[in-house]
Amino acid sequence: MTTTTRARMTRTIALASAGALALAGAANAQSRRPATTPQITQAEAQQGAQANQQILQEFGGAMTGPQAQYVETIGKNIAVQSGLGNAREAFRVAMLDSSVNNAFAIPGGYIYTTRQLVALMNNEAELAGVLGHEVAHVAARHSQRRQQTAQRNSILGAIGSVLSGVLLGNSQIGQAISSGLQQGSQLLTLRFSRTQELEADDLGQQYLVRAGYDPNAMATVLASLAAQNSLDARLQGRGDAQVPAWASTHPDPASRVASATKRAAGRGGMTNRDTFLSRIDGLVYGDDPKQGVIEGRRFIHPELRLSFEAPNGFYMVNGTTAVSINGQSGQAQLTLAPYNGSLETYVASVFQRLGQNSQLAPGAVQRTTVNGLPAAYATARANTGQGQVDVTIFAYEFARDRAYHFQAITAAGRSSVFNQMFGSMRRITQAEAGSVIPRRIDVVTVGPRDTVQSLAGRMAYTDGQIERFRVLNGMRGNDVVRAGQKVKLVVYAR
Repeated sequence: MTTTTRARMTRTIALASAGALALAGAANAQSRRPATTPQITQAEAQQGAQANQQILQEFGGAMTGPQAQYVETIGKNIAVQSGLGNAREAFRVAMLDSSVNNAFAIPGGYIYTTRQLVALMNNEAELAGVLGHEVAHVAARHSQRRQQTAQRNSILGAIGSVLSGVLLGNSQIGQAISSGLQQGSQLLTLRFSRTQELEADDLGQQYLVRAGYDPNAMATVLASLAAQNSLDARLQGRGDAQVPAWASTHPDPASRVASATKRAAGRGGMTNRDTFLSRIDGLVYGDDPKQGVIEGRRFIHPELRLSFEAPNGFYMVNGTTAVSINGQSGQAQLTLAPYNGSLETYVASVFQRLGQNSQLAPGAVQRTTVNGLPAAYATARANTGQGQVDVTIFAYEFARDRAYHFQAITAAGRSSVFNQMFGSMRRITQAEAGSVIPRRIDVVTVGPRDTVQSLAGRMAYTDGQIERFRVLNGMRGNDVVRAGQKVKLVVYAR
């Protein structure tokens, strides 16, 4: 959550064509191409431009410098393989300053990948494969087809609900609450159909072959993403390897690896591994302190000078404008809204926004103090398609013109699951703020005495060092390191 969130909190982004990395399929896709050379139309370009600035603001902004330029170059090169007549000029490729593994596209040739996903890759062919998958969504006009199917009126139409889940169901009140919870969050995606995802996988691999890359890269990057999902599940204390909420609208990448491998069987090509690794050396990894960092169950924001702890059994995802807290027994977000000095008015205004399309009547606002911070809270009970839920708003005053709040949903009568978290919010000291150090990718050459264990011991983590190292470097089974090989470490950027 960035320090520039305040100006954006009243804006709801509607990404009518987001296509998060759900990178197998359409064997006859090539034969369906029109006889004339297609192009990105002016209307599509205008649609993309309309949403692009909002997307950049919502997802941490576009990165600049040599690393971002490298990603852009590879993206444009692979876009040319799509057959669109104006691809090199029309496509816009951005690396987003986000710590979520994600990639997506919108009409008009706008392609995005996060720095976190780039850091998970291990060669240039994988980067080209991910970007090629997203190019395929644009070239095949998947967003337009989905808009027509859903009878959307524009690119800034309704978005799919990520946080509704079992608790909220599909009722009007559930959708209204969920929409309010996800406002300002990075966790917004609109699913393509499975057929469209399969087609994008297939086309993406065709682009790799045409560009001279190894098409097996699509399978290896999917395998890395599946392995990262599984590792995240274990480290976050989830009982299974289910993809977290930010990716739940797309098929599990583990189920796509076999299909991608089968299509690439017997083929090879360049990977440009060492070139890729040299280009991403020094890339920021994980949370950027400017957006706050997650350390286990603790969230700390050195610039906003605040910290809190998630309940046991919950995991967090840090977004540009909100921090989401997810678990089996409830979901919540920390975010903010305009503040005029009255916590009672603040809490009431949040409820009003959440319930603008439905009836949501909270009880009386209660005042309290949490670790020296003035605070106020209230709870409303709502009916959903899956039963009743409790919606709680818990707000804190940090300055006369600045307040933050949790907005939480639990099953009726279970709101106390978040009481420990509500009570953990506190203002941090300057010394604590100064102790937060970003992490970055450090590409090193394996020495003759190096092992997986010795290299993993240099990772800037206190848990899961070996597993983190193996997943980061795409190592499978009993893979070992070899002297002279380049590998990635995650170290503190001192």
